[in-house]
Order: sequence, then C-alpha cells, then structure tokens
Amino acid sequence: MSTLTERTAEAETASGYRAGHTLPLRVELVRQLKRRRTLVMFGILAALPFVLVIAFAIGGTPSDRGGQVTLMDTATASGANFAAVNLFVSAGFLLVIPVALFCGDTVASEAGWSSLRYLLAAPVPRARLLWSKLVVGLGLSLAAMILLPVVALAVGTAAYGWGPLQIPTGGSLDPGTAAQRLLVVVAYIFLSQLVTAGLAFWLSTKTDAPLGAVGGAVGLTIVGNVLDAVTALGHWRDFLPAHWQFAWADAVQPHPEWSGMIQGTAISITYALVLFALAFRGFARKDVVS
Repeated sequence: MSTLTERTAEAETASGYRAGHTLPLRVELVRQLKRRRTLVMFGILAALPFVLVIAFAIGGTPSDRGGQVTLMDTATASGANFAAVNLFVSAGFLLVIPVALFCGDTVASEAGWSSLRYLLAAPVPRARLLWSKLVVGLGLSLAAMILLPVVALAVGTAAYGWGPLQIPTGGSLDPGTAAQRLLVVVAYIFLSQLVTAGLAFWLSTKTDAPLGAVGGAVGLTIVGNVLDAVTALGHWRDFLPAHWQFAWADAVQPHPEWSGMIQGTAISITYALVLFALAFRGFARKDVVS
C-alpha cells in the first residue's frame, strides 16, 4: 500500500521537485532539538560534573588505594583531570544512552506517531529520510559527548583550578597538550560508539516502538561488555567493540600509544557500516503502514 502511494506521489509531483531538497537537515535538527527527550538528555549530561563536584566535597579528596594511584584519584588535581574523570566514568555506559536514544528513537518514533507514511508520501525518498535522520542523530550524539567534557572542564577549573593534566602513572601534560588529547579522546569515544548507533538505527527501522529500539541497542551493548569480561574467550575478545572502549586511555600518556585506538576504530566502523547498510536495505523494501 505504501509503495503504491509513494509511486503515485512521485508521478504527481510538480515540476521543479528535487528529491535531495526534501526534509532538509536543518528542519530535522530543529524538530529533534525541540523534543523533550533531547533537552532532558543534555540536561543530565550537563548536571553530571556538578554531581561529582558535590560528591567530592562531601566525601573528601580521592586518595590512592593500596598504594596504586588511578585516574579517579587525580580527579581534583585540576580542571583537566576532572574532565578526564568525567569521561572515564561515563564512557562505559552513560554515553551509550544518548547515542542509542538519538539514533534509535528517530525512525521508530515517526512510526509510533503514525507520521512515517505521510513523510514518505510528501514525497520524501526513503533513502533521503533515513540519511537526514541518521546525520542528525549522529550529530546530536557527538554534541552530547562534547557537552560533557566542556562543562566538566569549566566546572573543574572553577572548583580545582587551571593546571596540567596529572597522569596517574607519573608525569603530566601541560594544559594546551591536555586539551588536544581530550579532543582526541572525545573523537575516539564517538567512533567507538558507532556500533551502538548502528544497532539502534537498524532496530529503529524494524520496529514501531522507540523504547524497543533504544533498549535493544543498550541491551546488546551491555551483552558485549559482559562477553568482553569472559577471559576464557581469549583472542576472540579482540573482535568485540567493547574490548577497545577504554583504549583512549593510551592517548593521555606522556608518550601516547595509538595502536589500540586504531584497532578499536577499525572494528567499530566496520560493524557500524554493516548495520547502517542493513538499515537502508531493509527500510527500502519495508511496507510502511504506520
């Protein structure tokens, strides 16, 4: 039914119609920015640094455990350290949620509102619709990942002062170098989360329930983390994106090591491209009735 509707609409389109001009990115971006879940997600990420500052104020300055100094123990050394700690405590799970939310809710929510078929009958080509929603979803995910360290750096600098990034293993990075390395860390975390984005986006084209797409992507990401903890899998864990999620720690060393980040990026992008391709291929053949 929907396929016939789309063909009829295409046949009746006025002269001057350009498929590439339908559903502009700015229109989709404004639509998503106005949604409550976007504002709530950004609010939670912006609030986390304040929560940690309060926690440190109540609990006192972190101290080493058993003579072993960790990144958490240096959280109050400077604003740069505080920003790095915020990324460390968030990368494993919290930053997974906005990626799954922005990429998994986007198509499924239209189907849930019964507005998807009307978008396609506008007519907006299916590939164009998916492309616009994917770009905006990834853009919002990246914005969320940038927001957290930026707010953390500002809050940490106000609370603990501006200074070098103290490295737990010894040494430090001057503020300029630390800022550059933190940018690399954010970029890597974003690339490592492309698998979650791919899962969420693919599931979003398969279901009319946004919660199913978002929850499914988060659940499968958690399963990947659990499997990575099974040391009996040996070298098979190297093929799990979760195995490389904290490889960014090698970037905040006096002499950074890039091999782990390169492997993690390659695996993440490979999985993501396959999942994005499955989403586009499946949606092109789907009978949209909602």
